Amino acid sequence: MRYSRGFKEAVLKKVLPPESRPVKEVGKEVGVNSWTIYQWMRSAREGTLAETGGELRPRDRNPGEKLRLVIEGNALSEEQRGEWLREQGLHSEHLSEWEQELRDIVTDKDQKLRQELAETKKKLKETERELRRKDKALAEMAALIALKKKADAIWGDDEEG
Repeated sequence: MRYSRGFKEAVLKKVLPPESRPVKEVGKEVGVNSWTIYQWMRSAREGTLAETGGELRPRDRNPGEKLRLVIEGNALSEEQRGEWLREQGLHSEHLSEWEQELRDIVTDKDQKLRQELAETKKKLKETERELRRKDKALAEMAALIALKKKADAIWGDDEEG
């Protein structure tokens, strides 16, 4: 997957001083393999980070980067946002579009989780019903064995004859 220079720089700000957060932690947070971040760090030291990949088109950005950009863009005033959008190579429509796209992703996940929960509850109910049935059968069998032992004790064992 290709990442924009801005995204790479944002990730590197988190792992390099002054923040100096662990690479694995940042990698999990942004959804990037830690080895990829190490390569970006090496490229930054060598001064070749800008050469490793040009700016991405807005539609080529991954959901994590889109979320970061939507949050950053919404935090700015209207005047600052225009300049920031030009720096990022975006239009205001991209932010609106991505915001809706991210809402749809969250809604879809929420619906899937609700469906999984309903299926799990149904399976649990069936399992509990089966367990009650087996418990009753086991109790009945134990009662029959106890009665057989009593009958054998009273009348003697039929097999001894």
